[in-house]
Amino acid sequence: MKHPSEGFPEVDPVAAKQAIVDYCKKRGALAVGVADLAALERIAPPGHRPTDLMPRVKSVISLGVGGQTRGAWQLPAKAMAYSGSTEVRAYSAAYACAFFIEQKFGAPTAYVPPDLDPEGGPRVPLQSLKLHAEVAGIGARSFAGDILLHPEFGFMYYASVFTELELPPDEPMKENPCPAPSCVSMYRATGQTPCMKFCPAQCLDGEIDGQGKQKRMRYDMAACAEFTQEYETVPKMLAEAVRDEVRSRGADGLLDPDRKMLWYKVSAGSGAWFAQCFECMRVCPLATQAPQADPISRTESLRAAAGAPQTKKS
Repeated sequence: MKHPSEGFPEVDPVAAKQAIVDYCKKRGALAVGVADLAALERIAPPGHRPTDLMPRVKSVISLGVGGQTRGAWQLPAKAMAYSGSTEVRAYSAAYACAFFIEQKFGAPTAYVPPDLDPEGGPRVPLQSLKLHAEVAGIGARSFAGDILLHPEFGFMYYASVFTELELPPDEPMKENPCPAPSCVSMYRATGQTPCMKFCPAQCLDGEIDGQGKQKRMRYDMAACAEFTQEYETVPKMLAEAVRDEVRSRGADGLLDPDRKMLWYKVSAGSGAWFAQCFECMRVCPLATQAPQADPISRTESLRAAAGAPQTKKS
């Protein structure tokens, strides 16, 4: 039996949801889900619940786009900082989705900004896109701190959409793909998973239980941020220069060869200011070897049908 969407009685919510999923996938999303609004309202802290941002929201749509190309994982860390991120594709797809819903169904809809809350400080987001994706069933918490993983697509970037159109929600994943079997074996032998061992900031830790499942995960966000969030470095650097009693020394500090890279990133509008460290994902078997983790894997069957040569994973 069809249940009309509340406030939009002419809309079949099941058909509307399928149309939205299909549209998002045409825009580049690999996975699309609808989070249970009541669960988000219960879990998110006050001030960061969906209704705190959009009071009449009825549904939270989460979508994920693919991470790196297979070739990008070969690049050194200094190059990955510039070329590794595909998050803008997720935001573009979510923005388009919001317009699609309003145009097709007439329901007020909003793209959820992935930005920081100006009232909460430099590490507090307006909304947790990670929580939206996890509750929507398109990602599960990994040992790599802030990162969700998907058993089919591996590492993805996520974006969210709020709408007054009531859609049937999805459920969170029943099984967490992290840790992968090879990670469990390494942990049994060394006490660490690959992401724990190779994190440059050593901000990851945790335990695996007797069944090979996550028992405890510890993520030192401050250590990670100090290593990767360069937008926090600039005000500290300027404050040091201003406080320096020897004005020439303060000026020289701003022109230090290492610090000049910050000015380059400002002038270039580089995304390398933001958490552009990929070393935990570089060694993650799910991020790099999930069945459809990269464009080559996702198009293998198409190339086979066309008679093109296949490429083996290294």
